[in-house]
Amino acid sequence: MTDTLSLLTVPVGAATVTLNHRRRGSGEPLVLLHGIGHHLQAWEPVSDALAAAYDVIELDLPGFGRSAPLPEGLAYDVPGMVAVLARACAALGAPRPHVAGNSLGGLLALGMARAGHARSVTALSPAGFWNERERRYAFTVLRGMRLGARKLPDALVSRLAGTAAGRAALTSTIYARPGLRAPAAVEAELRALRGGTGFAPTLSGGKGPAALFRDDIPDVPVTIAWGDRDRLLLPRQGVRAKHTVPGARLVRLRGCGHVPMNDDPAQVVRVISDTAR
Repeated sequence: MTDTLSLLTVPVGAATVTLNHRRRGSGEPLVLLHGIGHHLQAWEPVSDALAAAYDVIELDLPGFGRSAPLPEGLAYDVPGMVAVLARACAALGAPRPHVAGNSLGGLLALGMARAGHARSVTALSPAGFWNERERRYAFTVLRGMRLGARKLPDALVSRLAGTAAGRAALTSTIYARPGLRAPAAVEAELRALRGGTGFAPTLSGGKGPAALFRDDIPDVPVTIAWGDRDRLLLPRQGVRAKHTVPGARLVRLRGCGHVPMNDDPAQVVRVISDTAR
């Protein structure tokens, strides 16, 4: 895998936004969007296989990974983030790509399709289909993960990441098979969670009815895929998503947690490719 990362600066209204991205492969463009507190490297288990058939564009969302936070005046809500992503795709010569997203990225992928900026969507455990009790639970877990990432010394993180049991302790909330994740990847994820300047404003933007996804997307192929071992956004939310977008295909990802790209890469590649086709 190559790790050639580039910064892209795009105008959004009177402001400019700087996003980190990686691009490789050839074919129709496919944009990959990660979840809250993560970074584009979340897609590493599947991106090589996808790049064999698509022009893959992996993005760090604003305020995460190596992307700059949003400037003052721009909101971390779905409309604001979709506007940023649409400008970025246009600047990259991919104004209406296939989009696959996980968690927050799944919600944003659906938002891009709703706004006419995606030719297909694969949403993996997307946010925005919870009830209030489920939202509070998920946000409490996420805040706990963030606090733990900020409190643990680097030396302890390295020791824990070096063993299967330690990786389970650090990441079992989002992975069903944490032992499969490479130690260096786990360390990098903890650093990304610790340093994500977009974490708090993104959570703030996720509260209330406005954060729920309530619209059908009748003219775009949509797959909503949910890990049957998702411990963060419970799988029953997939049924609500199917009711909201009745034309969508609902897929259960067997043996997968909240971030399924690590747990079963082949299954995730197959679901994304089937949707894009």
